[in-house]
Amino acid sequence: MRFSRGVITIAIIVVVLAVGVSVGLYHLLKRAPLAQPPEAFCSVTTPDGVRTLLPEQAQIAATIAAVAARRGLPERAVVIAYATAMQESKIQNLEFGDRDSVGVFQQRSSQGWGTKKQLMDPVYATNKFFAALVKVRNYRKIPLAEAAQAVQRSAGGYAYAPHETDAKILAAAFTGRVPKAVHCWYPPGKSPVPLPKTAEARKQLARALGSTAITTKKRGWLVAAWSVAHAEKYALTKVGYNGATWVNDFEAAGWRQGGAAGARKVELA
Repeated sequence: MRFSRGVITIAIIVVVLAVGVSVGLYHLLKRAPLAQPPEAFCSVTTPDGVRTLLPEQAQIAATIAAVAARRGLPERAVVIAYATAMQESKIQNLEFGDRDSVGVFQQRSSQGWGTKKQLMDPVYATNKFFAALVKVRNYRKIPLAEAAQAVQRSAGGYAYAPHETDAKILAAAFTGRVPKAVHCWYPPGKSPVPLPKTAEARKQLARALGSTAITTKKRGWLVAAWSVAHAEKYALTKVGYNGATWVNDFEAAGWRQGGAAGARKVELA
């Protein structure tokens, strides 16, 4: 079958136009920003795995690690606390529970843990949990479920054990042992953008951690993780430490190398 030169020319033009449109569309889509999720989220990344948390869960996890550091407790204590909180409340500060149980650890006023108002304060509740945990003989060495059950005296003490792996991943991140492990993002909101509440953030950190002085890099990364976890609450858009920077950027995979922050202070903005 033979075609005239005109038909062949038109066919070539159509093909060229199609290719051009395809290439243009590809580059346009490539430059287009990714769709942002409607709600904030946090992620924890360590060599042992990745876990996603709600901002409230990340804030409570960071608070538990800070209280443990203030009390000079080992990472094992944090792991036990996390596994307990996962089972009792999914690491949330619940206003309800079985009978008069409330809070992160579902502690009961009738059992002498404190008033409901006190138990709804994660710093207070965590201090009460650790005060009981350190009284458990060999809590660092016995199975996690036994240690948690000795504190909680739950009807189903066996249920704490399945959370141990997740608890270890979170503990490695929020205690600061694994640097740059905590990343969060929250919707920027409408204009005007609120000013960062850096003074309030440091005040609340001090309430859980005690002194906010950075004495070791591990402690510095604990403070950095706490700050990122609380970024939405205190309108923080940037956290810097030890030559790395977190920014509230949905397309950022996590911490970026660079920035003026040194190893002696966690910079907030």
